Amino acid sequence: MKILILDNYDSFTYNLVQMTEQITGKRVHVAKNDEISVAQAANFDKIILSPGPGIPSEAGILEELIRDLHQQIPILGICLGLQAIAETFGGSLINLKEIFHGVATPVTILNTECKLFTGIPQNFEAGRYHSWAVHPETFPKELEVTAVDGDGIIMALQHRNLDVHAVQFHPESVLTPEGKKIISNFLRS
Repeated sequence: MKILILDNYDSFTYNLVQMTEQITGKRVHVAKNDEISVAQAANFDKIILSPGPGIPSEAGILEELIRDLHQQIPILGICLGLQAIAETFGGSLINLKEIFHGVATPVTILNTECKLFTGIPQNFEAGRYHSWAVHPETFPKELEVTAVDGDGIIMALQHRNLDVHAVQFHPESVLTPEGKKIISNFLRS
């Protein structure tokens, strides 16, 4: 299995690389979001969209990759990656009044059938590093909310028919004890 991690210039990217390589026992390919084309990305079996600063429209090929490849390649978005998936399908973002940076908060799984959450307790702690979130009032119909925090902020989503998933929190963070299992669940099958 050839795995691409699209690096959105985030300091956590190599934690994600290390975790993914531990799970698979294989090297993964890492490419910055402005140093790879969508055509090159199409040669991979799975794609993980790393966290990153800013907003999706400022992140190189991020939204174009999702738009062009979501029907043929399984995609997992993390933090900025989740926001990009939501925007690509027609959603919008809101700037949060409270910024979450290096904070672990409870997350509640709404869909226990979600592939990412197989074997994960319905309530778990997750490490968060974000000031933007998906606006619940513009949430795309093609997507499904699969987890939220205590205030109803969207913490995970999946496409209703395709192998496209995303989490707002950082599974690669030490603040997310179930993170390795979540990444492993995406990579299996």
